[in-house]
Amino acid sequence: MAETKNIVTFGEVLMRLSPAENRKLMQATSLDFFFGGTEMNVGASLSYLGESVKHITAVSNDLVGDAAIASMRQYGLDVSSVQKVNHPIGQYLLEVGSGMRSSQIAYNRLNGSFANIQEIDWDIQFEDADFFHWTGISPAISEGAYQTLKAALVSANAKGLQITADPAYRSNLWQYGRNGQEVLKELVSLSTIFIGGVNEINEILGSSFKQDKEGFIEASKYLLNACPNITQVFDKIRTGLSASWQKIYGRAWVNNTYLETSELEITQVVDRIGTGDAYAAGLIYGLRHFDAEKALDFANAACALKHTILGDVNLVSVAEITEVMHGNTGGRIKR
Repeated sequence: MAETKNIVTFGEVLMRLSPAENRKLMQATSLDFFFGGTEMNVGASLSYLGESVKHITAVSNDLVGDAAIASMRQYGLDVSSVQKVNHPIGQYLLEVGSGMRSSQIAYNRLNGSFANIQEIDWDIQFEDADFFHWTGISPAISEGAYQTLKAALVSANAKGLQITADPAYRSNLWQYGRNGQEVLKELVSLSTIFIGGVNEINEILGSSFKQDKEGFIEASKYLLNACPNITQVFDKIRTGLSASWQKIYGRAWVNNTYLETSELEITQVVDRIGTGDAYAAGLIYGLRHFDAEKALDFANAACALKHTILGDVNLVSVAEITEVMHGNTGGRIKR
């Protein structure tokens, strides 16, 4: 029997604070909280799907950091390499929108625990791994986080890992002197699978491709030429009719072939946070178990289901995702 390999994820863990029942902050007298963060969300979702996942991060050396580690353990993540540092864990406050009212987020993460992450021996971390996942949020946090991620990518390449890159450019995060586009191009060039679309390619490479099918294909070809280490491009397209009503479908460029899923409609959104992470987790799971076309369908169904789950992590099973893939979207009670 083949040895099961690990997935390694790397990124900041944040405490998410939200008023209940779609309230605005000015109406709230208490706040619910969850621990999440885009890369941790991916890892936790993969763990729930049955994969072996190690998440590497730095949390505060206090009771909040202890709670964050406990939360990761509950999701089944390997937290043996989580660092504890003498800086507070990052936080963000989310007002959950409804209908025509958009959700709003305010961050408090400057000079937090992840920004002060210490050096990591990546050769050891990747000894039993075959996938490594990162996003463009991590190198935006601090010089130390950028250098730590770059070292991870060099090591992962040397060991032949598949490296999934979700570039997620957030211009307001890049506050420590680096040019975000230049850094992301460098790091994407050290990756093998690109999770993003025309917007991300245009931002990183300074191009101006259109959003339609032909634009996506041309943008993907341009990316593969500029970053030859990338072999596959996977994108998620969202149409938002309101904060509570969304439509999504997936598309990809793999082996000079265009792939596209059917569109899934979510008419009663419970929580939009983490839906892109659910797509990434579904895709990684799919690429480990299926061909690219089925992996894309699996990712799209996983993303759709996350809209129905409160919190950052997609707590759905392989069987639930497979049912949606096969068109069972009626939501009937199971007895």
